[in-house]
Amino acid sequence: MASRVDNLQVAQIFGEIADLLEIKGENGFKIRAYRSGADTIKAWGDPVALMDETQLRALPGIGKDLAAKIRELAGTGVCGYHAELLQEFPPTILDLLRLQGVGPKTVAVLYGSLNIRTVEELADAARSGRLRELKGMGPKKEALILKAIEERQKDAGRHLLADTAAIAGELIAYLEERAPGVDFTPVGSVRRGCETCGDIDILASGPYASLGTGASTSLMEVFVAYPHVERILGQGDTKSSVRLRGGFQADLRLVPPGSRGAAMQYFTGSKAHNILLRDRAIHQGFKLNEYGLFRTTDNVKVAGQTEESIYETLGLAWVDPSLRENRGEIEAAAEGRLPHLVAASDIRGDLHMHTTASDGRDDIDAMAAAAARRGYQYIAITDHSKALAMANGLDEERALAHAAAVRARNGRFGNLTLLAGIECDILPDGRLDLADDCLAQLDIVIASIHSHFAQDETQMTDRILRALENPWVDVLAHPTARLLLKREPIRMQMDAVMAAAGRHGVALEINCQVDVSRGVARLDLNDAHARLAHERGVMLVISTDAHSAGALANMQWGLQVARRAWTTPASVLNTKSLEELRPLLRRTRRAA
Repeated sequence: MASRVDNLQVAQIFGEIADLLEIKGENGFKIRAYRSGADTIKAWGDPVALMDETQLRALPGIGKDLAAKIRELAGTGVCGYHAELLQEFPPTILDLLRLQGVGPKTVAVLYGSLNIRTVEELADAARSGRLRELKGMGPKKEALILKAIEERQKDAGRHLLADTAAIAGELIAYLEERAPGVDFTPVGSVRRGCETCGDIDILASGPYASLGTGASTSLMEVFVAYPHVERILGQGDTKSSVRLRGGFQADLRLVPPGSRGAAMQYFTGSKAHNILLRDRAIHQGFKLNEYGLFRTTDNVKVAGQTEESIYETLGLAWVDPSLRENRGEIEAAAEGRLPHLVAASDIRGDLHMHTTASDGRDDIDAMAAAAARRGYQYIAITDHSKALAMANGLDEERALAHAAAVRARNGRFGNLTLLAGIECDILPDGRLDLADDCLAQLDIVIASIHSHFAQDETQMTDRILRALENPWVDVLAHPTARLLLKREPIRMQMDAVMAAAGRHGVALEINCQVDVSRGVARLDLNDAHARLAHERGVMLVISTDAHSAGALANMQWGLQVARRAWTTPASVLNTKSLEELRPLLRRTRRAA
C-alpha cells in the first residue's frame, strides 16, 4: 500500500539532503538543486505525491533525479538516498543544525576538526574554549553557540504546532485508511492550538468489529506498525506509545463511544482547566473523569458521550478548546460571556506578503492569483525596504516603481484589489528605512525590526515608540521579533508599545509565518500579548508574511493564536471590507 507523504515532509527530506551534502562538501550546484526543489514543493498547492513523473518534471526546479525521489517517497515513505547520507554521519548530526546560528558549513568544521557529533559535545567544547582553536570561531561565536544551546535545551521535547499537526494528520490518515469505521481525534496541546506541542495524543472510538477478533489489540498492532515508528515504547489493549522519526512521541488511546466526549475533554486539557471543571463537578454533586460525569450519590453516569453534554450538565456553555487554559473561561462560560472567536470565514484579505521583487519566491501575479482563489477581497504586497540587503530590499525609487507595477494589476484578478505597500525596516535609532515622501505615496506601510536585537529594553522601547510616531506607519509587524524554539523575543516595555499603538492607531500584527522545512515559526504576537492588545482596544491584524503563494495557507496558524487570545472579528483589521479598511489606515485619517 502506498505511503502518504505530504509536501512539507518531502520538502523537509530534500532540505536535509541539501544540509548533509553541504556538510560533506559536495558541489554547490547539487546542493542548490535540492534546496530549490524543497522550496518549490513546499510552496506548491497540489500534493506532489499524487503526481506522475511527467507532471513533477514540469514543476520549477524539479528534474529527472528529484522527480524519481519524490515518486520513491510517494510509494514507500522513505528516500534511499536520504537514508544513505544519514548512514555516513552520526544520527545526532542534524540536531546541531537546529541550533540558531549553526549552519551546515559550521557543522562540517565542528565534525571534521573536533569530531563533535552531539549538542552535548558542542556545549562541552564551547565551555572548555576548544572552539576558539578553529578558524572563524572566536569568543563571540563561542558565546552565541552556548546561548543557542541554552535556549534549545529550555525547549527540549517541544515541537512547532504546524509541524506537530502535520505529523499527527499523517498518522491519523494512515489509521483511518486501515480502520475506516473508527473515529480518530487529536487531543492535547494540538487540539488546543498551543504554539508548541509535546506528545501527539490521539483518541480512537467507534465500531472495532471491522478489524476482526481481538479488535483492540489489532488496532494497536496497526498503530505500532506505522512506517515512521522508530521505537515502540509500550503496547497494550487500550493504549500504546511509540517514538516517531523526528523525535515525536505519539500515544493512541481506545475509548468506548459512550465515553468519547469525556475522554476528549479530559485528554484535551489543559490540566489547570480540568482541575477547575472537576472542582465544579464536585461542588454540584458529581464526579468527572475520562469515562464520564457521574452522580456521586449512586455513581450513575449522566453525561459523557459528547463534550457538550458535560459542560451543559455543569451549567456551562461549551468552551472552545483554544480557550481551555484557566484564563477566566469557566467563569465566562457560566455567565454567558464567552466571545465569538474570529474564524477563517471572517478574513477578507492578507496585508503582509513578499514577491520576487525582494526575497519572495513568486511574482505579483502568482501571489494575486493564489489570493483570488482563496476568495480574498484585497491583499497588500509589502516587499522589504533597502536596509535588508540580503533580501534585495527596495530603495525609494524601486519601491515606487514596484508600487506602480502592483497597482497596474488591479482588475486582472476578478474582485481582488491589490494594495501597494512596503515592509519598512525600523533602524536602530527608530527612524524608518525609507523617506517619508516615499511612504506617503504607498497604500499601506508595515514597520518591523530585523536587526540589532540585542539592544537593551530602554533602547528597544524608544526605538519602537519613535517608529510608531511616524505618520505613515499602519502596522507593527512581528512586534517581538521572536522565532519559536530558535530566537528569544526582543526586550521591550510591551505596555508602553501597546499604549502608543492605540494612541496612534497602529495595528499590531499576529504574524503567521511558518516554515516547517526550516523549523521556523514566528506566531508573533503570542496569544498572551494579543489578548492584552484586544482587551485594551488596540487593533490586531493577522497576516501570513508569505514568501510564496503556498504560504498564504499559513493564515490558519495566526488565526489559532488570535482564538487563544479571545479575539473577536471586530478587533482584527483584515476582517473589514475594503471600504471599512481604508478609513482605518493612517494616510486616510491624516487626509481627513
